[in-house]
Amino acid sequence: MSVTARPLPTLPQYRKDSVTRRLCASVHLDDDFALYVDRALTGDRLDALGLSLGINFVALARHARVATRRRAALDRRLACLALTVPLAVLTGGWALVNGHGSLGWVAIFGPLGAYAAAWTLVHHKESVGRDTAREVIHSAEKPERTAPPVEAEAEALLNELKRANVLPYADAAAQTTPFVGSGDKIKEVVWQPIDISRPADDQGGGKLPLLPFDAIDLHTYVARHMESISGLQGLRARNRLYVLGSNAPFLPELVPDRTRRPNAQIPKQLVQAGLQSPGAGMRTHLCLERIGEGGRLIVSMYLRAIMQAPSLTWEVAAYAIPPLDGRFHRVDRLPVAPRERWWDLVKYATSHAGPELRRALGRLRARSRWQRDHDRWLTRQRKAIAKQHVLYDYGAKGSLREDLGAWDEAGYAERTDAQDFLFRLQQGVLVATERFLEDHHVDTSSYDKAVQVISTQTYNIGNVSGPSIFGNNGTIAMGGQQGPGPHGGPGPQSGQGPAGPRPPAP
Repeated sequence: MSVTARPLPTLPQYRKDSVTRRLCASVHLDDDFALYVDRALTGDRLDALGLSLGINFVALARHARVATRRRAALDRRLACLALTVPLAVLTGGWALVNGHGSLGWVAIFGPLGAYAAAWTLVHHKESVGRDTAREVIHSAEKPERTAPPVEAEAEALLNELKRANVLPYADAAAQTTPFVGSGDKIKEVVWQPIDISRPADDQGGGKLPLLPFDAIDLHTYVARHMESISGLQGLRARNRLYVLGSNAPFLPELVPDRTRRPNAQIPKQLVQAGLQSPGAGMRTHLCLERIGEGGRLIVSMYLRAIMQAPSLTWEVAAYAIPPLDGRFHRVDRLPVAPRERWWDLVKYATSHAGPELRRALGRLRARSRWQRDHDRWLTRQRKAIAKQHVLYDYGAKGSLREDLGAWDEAGYAERTDAQDFLFRLQQGVLVATERFLEDHHVDTSSYDKAVQVISTQTYNIGNVSGPSIFGNNGTIAMGGQQGPGPHGGPGPQSGQGPAGPRPPAP
């Protein structure tokens, strides 16, 4: 069926880097989050960093570094002011006792002057942070171009994650799933076996000769054709080797230096080997990743073709990551009118200047203590690895994108998109498999029987408030509402959604 392209106007669209921009803006408004991101993305570590999953880690690392430096500079200045307060009181008290009345005013005006200076510093820091956050959201420039680079080595490692073809996963995840950081489980199943030993009938009579193939050929075919078959534009497909974290050192290409974090890319042949003949805690999966509008929702499907004569089956796992938590929308609520912005900054500085002044020295000490303890721990671990040959778990424990999502933020559009992505991915795998088998002259009658079983399997998905169930008839419950299954059924109650975004939407 051909589709006619009607000449219609273009509606406002979400930016493709919407999530990256929102997180880059948030680090300028949340000092604790900025410090967490800076340590996670550019800090010295031994374990693998989780997949980026639609986030530009380089841009986020750059903005987090700017924000943490701004916070550190403020704390240093406030700490100096805090030290002048007791000094002023002591000086003024000594002057009054010794009859130097004019100098005694220092005891009164010294703390007031320190508070006034602290108020000014806090006001300036907050004003710059808010302006920078809004600029990141609305600027036409890409977010990575609006902040200076961090260390070249750190950026190189973050860039590798964009095309990661290997991921060590933490040993603790081995009992549940190797796909750490992929979100809430939708389904984990091994599909009905398909007999691939019988040749297809020849139209002229007799049987067609079977064309040989292996799991690598099947994975390659599905990866190349899934986007067009499923209709999911922008679908990311990549074979990736998943390695048990404690077994990572046995693969020198993954961990060339046991005292450093693992690589994010290894030779292609090793990835293929994990599919043809899996190693110890090492298996290759075809990773299909579909990111929703503006990066708000991510649905991932992981496939592994299991070929053991005379049958073929698929190991299938699907996961979903919800939109960002509501706290990352603070930038949308900042007052922008000159008078309201001025008054809001005045209120902020007035309420925060005193606590910031009192706690500045403690924050400096806490950061220094954390860094010192972290460096000591790394030194001990590296010594144990190098000299005592201790087996270390290099596996990632999750992903930044997974940690920041919240199903409470998923609206009707996200719930229906998740269902659509899931059904299209599943149907696409089935269609691609059928076409591949037909191209290799395999009798697909066994495939047709397997599809009838596959299409009635049930699914599960996690929610913030607890698990939701995909019903026995194939219907889906996401975010507390029921959606249509592959064969129809009741759907969510329609409701009036929010107004459409203005171009370009964050």
